[in-house]
Amino acid sequence: MTHHLQAVWTYRHFWMSLVQMDLRQKYRRSVLGLGWSLVNPLAMAAVFCVVFKDLMKVSDWRVYGCYLIGGFAVWDFLRNSLLSGCSTFVRNESYIRQCPLPYGIYPLRTVMGTAIHFLIALGVVLAMVVVLQPALPNGDSVDLLNGIPSAVPGILLAFVFAWSIATLAAFATVYFHDTQHLCEVGAQLFFFLTPIMYTRQVLDAKGLSWLVDINPVNVYLELIRGPLTLGETPATALYLQGCVLSAVAFGLACGTIAWLQKKLIFQL
Repeated sequence: MTHHLQAVWTYRHFWMSLVQMDLRQKYRRSVLGLGWSLVNPLAMAAVFCVVFKDLMKVSDWRVYGCYLIGGFAVWDFLRNSLLSGCSTFVRNESYIRQCPLPYGIYPLRTVMGTAIHFLIALGVVLAMVVVLQPALPNGDSVDLLNGIPSAVPGILLAFVFAWSIATLAAFATVYFHDTQHLCEVGAQLFFFLTPIMYTRQVLDAKGLSWLVDINPVNVYLELIRGPLTLGETPATALYLQGCVLSAVAFGLACGTIAWLQKKLIFQL
């Protein structure tokens, strides 16, 4: 597997050019370009702030708005990586048949595209925190000098996890073509069981804390959203939990590549 990862790095210029090509094709002749990737989370956050602010008993819409945008950024990154990963090998079938390239390149192509949108969304989160949330409800200022470095490990762990689930989804789709449809349904269910538009305390009050504990998205939400919107450093145990989760997913993805890479071509 080490040789496979080295080959992925060796061909970095190839898959980076594929990412650039995807972005150019997606936003060709578009006025907003990459800005369209922010329209949906910004619109959703605006709706939730207006409609659900009182329902969620939010005292300050500025704090809630930053909380929402941060949650949508992390959620969209992981969700889009999973769903786009389902069609990765099918979409790259011509390359797979013609070139003996490492299979890890193709999910990486997908995740790099979603990661660019993710980083742009996080930039919007930081801008909102600076402009709309100059102080926390308790009067303390948001310490972004501490929050940004604290969020970097979570962002890197989320990227590893996103590549891993995209790889697993890509292999699963080749053998079971309904995988993407199942993932879409599962993502819709998980959205409402993930503390994105409400805090974890709401789910705890409903006796659903165990669902939050087994929800992998919640780990990355706490590792990224908390530092960026509140300036808080996550607990060491949370970092360890994220490392274990990403390592397990990465191991499963690498093991699947080693197991099925010679058989995949006969299933496409």
